Amino acid sequence: MDRLHRTRLLFGDVAVDKLHNATVMVVGCGAVGSFAIEALARTGVGNIIILDSDNVALSNINRQLIALGSTIGRPKVDVATERVLDINPEIRVTALNMFLNENNMPNIYPDLVIDAIDTVASKIALYKWCDTHNIPFVSSMGAARKTDVTKIKMSKISKTTVCPLAAKIRKTVRQECIRDFDVVYSTEPAAPTTTTGHVFGSLITVTGIFGLMLANWAIHHIISQNTNAATQTRSNT
Repeated sequence: MDRLHRTRLLFGDVAVDKLHNATVMVVGCGAVGSFAIEALARTGVGNIIILDSDNVALSNINRQLIALGSTIGRPKVDVATERVLDINPEIRVTALNMFLNENNMPNIYPDLVIDAIDTVASKIALYKWCDTHNIPFVSSMGAARKTDVTKIKMSKISKTTVCPLAAKIRKTVRQECIRDFDVVYSTEPAAPTTTTGHVFGSLITVTGIFGLMLANWAIHHIISQNTNAATQTRSNT
């Protein structure tokens, strides 16, 4: 019996092999991304790229898996890497401590990308990069200021409602002629903010579900792919 025994029982050996051979890049390993990374690692994705430029802060502890008293001040990608390898030391982890924008993109091409960042400009730059390199991706919309987990949904960005971040993204996607794509978002109206600037309250039950839904999309996408087609795609990048 191995770490993936229960996954094998559910999906079978062929699916587990697909997950083992897949490479997924998670951009942002905070409140949403840390849960996505956790799920990918525990489900058997064999190659995980983690991209983030922040260090763990005390204020992260309420919602981020990698935020502990012992990790405060450390680069998030380093802590996330250690956690993944503690889950399964056979996973090949690439840690990219960098801020992603249109002038600073990774020189690495995964099979699939999970977007767990909250900066509009960086999101759009990532979408364009994925489009250019024909890389499937799924994206998180706004999870802050939400408390009702029953309002969390997945749809194409073109079909989203209520979420202010999704509205900004929809407009820019149309203007930039970016293809429609899947997102996780909430139809719950955001709670009133009690601070100035761009620091908002957030709840781990909401942000965690966002991350798990993104990972679930990635897992099913990988399993559903034709093995020969996936191999050919990787060989062409």
